[in-house]
Amino acid sequence: MSILVIRGDITKHAVDAIVNAANSSLLGGGGVDGAIHRAGGPAILEQCIAIRNKQGGCKTGEAVITGAGNLPAKFVIHTVGPVWNGGNSNEEGLLVNAYNNSLLLAVEYGIKSIAFPNISTGIYHFPKSKAATIAVDTVRNFLAVPTSIQQVHFVCFDEENYQLYKALLTA
Repeated sequence: MSILVIRGDITKHAVDAIVNAANSSLLGGGGVDGAIHRAGGPAILEQCIAIRNKQGGCKTGEAVITGAGNLPAKFVIHTVGPVWNGGNSNEEGLLVNAYNNSLLLAVEYGIKSIAFPNISTGIYHFPKSKAATIAVDTVRNFLAVPTSIQQVHFVCFDEENYQLYKALLTA
C-alpha cells in the first residue's frame, strides 16, 4: 500500500478511480468538477443525472460513483466537500466524511488505485493546510485496516497544495 503526491491534472491520471470534488447537484461546475465533466464527456453527466433522479443529488460529506466516460480511469467517485464557513459548521467532520465515504465506495467496487484532488480548497475556501492534514490523516487511518486499495494518489493542481501534501507525506 502506498500514498503518493503528484503535481498534475487529475483528468489525465490512469488509476481505477478518480475522485471528483463535486457539488450537491452532480451536474458539473467549476474547478476540478468542471474539468472532469469536460474531459470525461457526456456519459458522466448522464449517469449523474440518473443518480440525481433516483436520490436527489449528493449531500455534503457523501459520495456516489459513476463510470469514467472518456477518462483514463475506470470510475469517478463524486463527493461533496464542505464550504468553509469559519470552522463553526462541522466543516472538518464533513471533509473527513467526504474522504471516508469515497474510500468506502472504492472498497465496495474492488478499486485498487484511487486519486484524490484537493477537496474543498478551491471555490469552497477550506484552508489548504487544514484540508491537507485532514486528507492525509483520514486516508492513513482508513488504510490502517487492510482493504482492496493498494495505491492512493493525491493529485495537486497547484504548487501550494503539492508542497503541503509533500511535507505531510515525507514527515
